[in-house]
Amino acid sequence: MVDSAELLLHPVRLRIIQAFLGERPLTTAQLSAELSDVPPASLYRHVARLVSAGVLQVVSERKVRGAVERTYLLRLAAAAISPDDLAAMTVEDHRQAFMAFTAGLLADYDRYLGGGDIDLYRDGVSYRIAGLWLDDAEYADLLRELARVLQPRLANPPRTGRRRRILASVLLPGDRTA
Repeated sequence: MVDSAELLLHPVRLRIIQAFLGERPLTTAQLSAELSDVPPASLYRHVARLVSAGVLQVVSERKVRGAVERTYLLRLAAAAISPDDLAAMTVEDHRQAFMAFTAGLLADYDRYLGGGDIDLYRDGVSYRIAGLWLDDAEYADLLRELARVLQPRLANPPRTGRRRRILASVLLPGDRTA
């Protein structure tokens, strides 16, 4: 697998990156609480690898009981796989990447379900699948419209009253037959 893809699509590192989405500054203690199923030594090792690769950056440090507690922030531009790296991936690399992606979704959903007091309607939780008949121009229009709707909301900073929402999408071509 290509270096940036290998770095970013490792199942634990992908979950770490997902935890930071929405411009969330997190300490390793906060991250460990969110990813409680990941052993602390493993978590620290993966965070260090993401920091050394420039995907996470240290935005503050403070002393806590004689140790230095660092707060990290995701560098979104560094957390992307380049088109060249994507093109160089094999079919098996893509399969592994998709499995890491879906494993991250499953872990997020398990965390939600394990949080108690779940109410899918109240919490706005949904998952759906739909088939759309679109020619290439209609599909390109759909992607532009989605970007237009989502882009301003992606810039929303955290604040009181806002809850981080996780939006995942998968777009796959179906048969070419009509």
